[in-house]
Amino acid sequence: MTTLGRGGAFWVDTEATSLSEADHLLQSLAAELALSEGVFGCTHLVRGERPRVVLSFTGASAEASRLLTDKGYEVTAGVPDTAGRAVLYPGVGRLTGTVTVAEVVSGSAIERVAVLGGSGEPAPDQRILTRDFVRPEWRDGELVLTAMPAAGGVLVPFEVPDPTPCCADH
Repeated sequence: MTTLGRGGAFWVDTEATSLSEADHLLQSLAAELALSEGVFGCTHLVRGERPRVVLSFTGASAEASRLLTDKGYEVTAGVPDTAGRAVLYPGVGRLTGTVTVAEVVSGSAIERVAVLGGSGEPAPDQRILTRDFVRPEWRDGELVLTAMPAAGGVLVPFEVPDPTPCCADH
Protein backbone atom coordinates (compact mmCIF):
# COMPACT_ATOMS: atom_id res chain seq x y z
CA MET A 1 0.00 0.00 0.00
CA THR A 2 1.31 3.43 -0.93
CA THR A 3 0.92 6.36 1.43
CA LEU A 4 0.48 9.91 0.23
CA GLY A 5 2.52 11.36 3.06
CA ARG A 6 5.48 8.96 2.93
CA GLY A 7 8.96 10.57 3.01
CA GLY A 8 10.06 13.70 1.21
CA ALA A 9 6.61 15.25 1.05
CA PHE A 10 5.89 18.95 0.78
CA TRP A 11 3.13 21.11 -0.58
CA VAL A 12 3.12 24.34 -2.52
CA ASP A 13 0.58 27.11 -2.09
CA THR A 14 -0.69 28.50 -5.39
CA GLU A 15 -3.11 31.02 -6.83
CA ALA A 16 -4.68 28.33 -9.05
CA THR A 17 -8.46 28.31 -8.82
CA SER A 18 -9.24 25.41 -11.17
CA LEU A 19 -8.03 21.85 -11.47
CA SER A 20 -6.91 22.35 -15.07
CA GLU A 21 -4.87 25.42 -14.09
CA ALA A 22 -3.32 23.47 -11.19
CA ASP A 23 -2.59 20.46 -13.44
CA HIS A 24 -0.77 22.68 -15.90
CA LEU A 25 1.24 24.38 -13.14
CA LEU A 26 2.13 21.05 -11.53
CA GLN A 27 3.32 19.58 -14.83
CA SER A 28 5.32 22.72 -15.67
CA LEU A 29 7.02 22.75 -12.28
CA ALA A 30 7.77 19.02 -12.48
CA ALA A 31 9.41 19.53 -15.89
CA GLU A 32 11.45 22.51 -14.65
CA LEU A 33 12.61 20.53 -11.61
CA ALA A 34 13.29 17.39 -13.69
CA LEU A 35 11.46 15.24 -11.13
CA SER A 36 11.97 11.49 -11.34
CA GLU A 37 9.17 9.15 -12.41
CA GLY A 38 8.80 7.93 -8.82
CA VAL A 39 7.50 11.28 -7.58
CA PHE A 40 3.82 11.75 -6.82
CA GLY A 41 2.40 15.17 -7.77
CA CYS A 42 -1.11 15.83 -6.53
CA THR A 43 -3.69 18.59 -6.45
CA HIS A 44 -5.69 19.42 -3.32
CA LEU A 45 -8.76 21.63 -3.05
CA VAL A 46 -8.58 24.27 -0.31
CA ARG A 47 -11.82 25.85 0.79
CA GLY A 48 -12.42 28.76 3.09
CA GLU A 49 -11.59 32.45 2.80
CA ARG A 50 -9.29 31.94 -0.17
CA PRO A 51 -10.48 28.94 -2.21
CA ARG A 52 -7.71 27.54 -4.38
CA VAL A 53 -5.94 24.40 -5.54
CA VAL A 54 -2.58 23.63 -3.94
CA LEU A 55 0.02 21.12 -5.08
CA SER A 56 1.82 18.38 -3.19
CA PHE A 57 4.95 16.48 -4.12
CA THR A 58 5.84 13.19 -2.43
CA GLY A 59 9.20 11.59 -3.09
CA ALA A 60 10.79 14.78 -4.42
CA SER A 61 14.17 15.92 -3.15
CA ALA A 62 14.88 18.65 -0.63
CA GLU A 63 16.59 20.41 -3.54
CA ALA A 64 13.25 20.56 -5.40
CA SER A 65 11.65 22.17 -2.35
CA ARG A 66 14.46 24.71 -2.13
CA LEU A 67 14.20 25.56 -5.84
CA LEU A 68 10.45 26.17 -5.49
CA THR A 69 11.07 28.43 -2.49
CA ASP A 70 13.69 30.31 -4.54
CA LYS A 71 11.04 30.80 -7.25
CA GLY A 72 8.85 32.55 -4.68
CA TYR A 73 6.47 29.72 -3.77
CA GLU A 74 5.40 29.11 -0.19
CA VAL A 75 6.49 25.54 0.51
CA THR A 76 5.31 23.59 3.57
CA ALA A 77 6.51 20.18 4.76
CA GLY A 78 4.04 17.29 4.57
CA VAL A 79 0.80 17.22 2.60
CA PRO A 80 -2.27 19.43 3.10
CA ASP A 81 -4.68 16.49 3.41
CA THR A 82 -4.94 12.78 2.67
CA ALA A 83 -7.30 13.09 -0.30
CA GLY A 84 -5.07 14.35 -3.10
CA ARG A 85 -5.86 13.91 -6.78
CA ALA A 86 -2.79 12.41 -8.50
CA VAL A 87 -1.56 14.06 -11.69
CA LEU A 88 2.00 12.69 -11.63
CA TYR A 89 2.63 9.18 -10.34
CA PRO A 90 4.67 6.14 -11.33
CA GLY A 91 3.35 4.64 -14.56
CA VAL A 92 1.12 7.56 -15.62
CA GLY A 93 2.94 7.77 -18.97
CA ARG A 94 1.90 4.22 -19.87
CA LEU A 95 -1.82 4.90 -19.36
CA THR A 96 -2.66 5.98 -22.90
CA GLY A 97 -5.21 4.71 -25.36
CA THR A 98 -7.09 1.61 -24.27
CA VAL A 99 -5.68 -0.52 -21.45
CA THR A 100 -7.06 -3.24 -19.22
CA VAL A 101 -7.75 -2.97 -15.51
CA ALA A 102 -4.89 -5.44 -14.95
CA GLU A 103 -2.51 -3.21 -16.92
CA VAL A 104 -3.55 -0.16 -14.90
CA VAL A 105 -2.95 -1.90 -11.59
CA SER A 106 0.24 -3.74 -12.54
CA GLY A 107 1.81 -0.96 -14.62
CA SER A 108 1.17 2.10 -12.47
CA ALA A 109 0.89 3.25 -8.87
CA ILE A 110 -2.91 2.90 -9.07
CA GLU A 111 -3.89 0.16 -6.66
CA ARG A 112 -7.54 -0.28 -7.52
CA VAL A 113 -10.19 0.64 -10.09
CA ALA A 114 -13.67 1.41 -8.77
CA VAL A 115 -16.69 1.65 -11.07
CA LEU A 116 -19.05 4.49 -10.28
CA GLY A 117 -22.37 3.04 -9.16
CA GLY A 118 -21.03 -0.50 -9.42
CA SER A 119 -20.57 -3.13 -6.79
CA GLY A 120 -17.34 -5.03 -6.64
CA GLU A 121 -14.30 -4.47 -8.78
CA PRO A 122 -14.18 -4.78 -12.58
CA ALA A 123 -12.65 -7.88 -14.14
CA PRO A 124 -8.90 -7.69 -14.81
CA ASP A 125 -9.52 -7.92 -18.57
CA GLN A 126 -12.08 -5.07 -18.55
CA ARG A 127 -10.93 -2.42 -21.02
CA ILE A 128 -10.51 1.23 -20.04
CA LEU A 129 -10.41 3.96 -22.68
CA THR A 130 -8.07 6.40 -20.91
CA ARG A 131 -8.54 9.43 -23.19
CA ASP A 132 -4.88 9.96 -22.16
CA PHE A 133 -6.16 11.58 -18.95
CA VAL A 134 -6.07 9.43 -15.82
CA ARG A 135 -6.49 11.22 -12.47
CA PRO A 136 -6.82 8.75 -9.58
CA GLU A 137 -7.46 9.95 -6.03
CA TRP A 138 -6.10 8.92 -2.66
CA ARG A 139 -8.71 7.11 -0.55
CA ASP A 140 -7.75 5.70 2.83
CA GLY A 141 -4.08 5.54 1.81
CA GLU A 142 -4.81 3.80 -1.49
CA LEU A 143 -4.58 5.33 -4.98
CA VAL A 144 -7.94 4.60 -6.64
CA LEU A 145 -9.11 5.32 -10.18
CA THR A 146 -12.85 5.92 -10.42
CA ALA A 147 -14.23 4.88 -13.79
CA MET A 148 -17.67 4.74 -15.35
CA PRO A 149 -19.26 2.63 -18.09
CA ALA A 150 -19.16 4.03 -21.62
CA ALA A 151 -20.39 3.04 -25.07
CA GLY A 152 -18.90 -0.11 -26.51
CA GLY A 153 -18.59 -1.93 -23.20
CA VAL A 154 -15.50 -0.03 -22.07
CA LEU A 155 -14.88 2.00 -18.96
CA VAL A 156 -13.61 5.59 -18.99
CA PRO A 157 -12.07 7.56 -16.14
CA PHE A 158 -14.76 9.54 -14.33
CA GLU A 159 -12.90 12.84 -14.72
CA VAL A 160 -12.90 14.11 -18.30
CA PRO A 161 -9.93 15.92 -19.86
CA ASP A 162 -11.81 19.03 -21.02
CA PRO A 163 -14.92 19.52 -18.92
CA THR A 164 -17.55 21.96 -20.07
CA PRO A 165 -17.66 24.83 -17.60
CA CYS A 166 -20.82 25.08 -15.56
CA CYS A 167 -23.42 27.27 -17.26
CA ALA A 168 -21.38 27.43 -20.50
CA ASP A 169 -24.56 27.59 -22.56
CA HIS A 170 -26.12 30.50 -20.63
